[in-house]
Amino acid sequence: MKSIKTRREGIGLTQAQFADSLNVSRATVAMWETEKSYPRADLLPKIAQLLGCTIDDLYADKPSQAAV
Repeated sequence: MKSIKTRREGIGLTQAQFADSLNVSRATVAMWETEKSYPRADLLPKIAQLLGCTIDDLYADKPSQAAV
């Protein structure tokens, strides 16, 4: 889910801001971005909404041009 980092940075959010929006720790977001862990399924819709993409986009190797 490295696309989370690209998309998050693209909309100008820090890891801490993104984490606060999801009620998780900044360390949790860092783990997602380095693929050491993955978000719970129940968080995927909220993550996609915050990042302005679909859940499928979160699993893409590269963000689509329209989303960045």
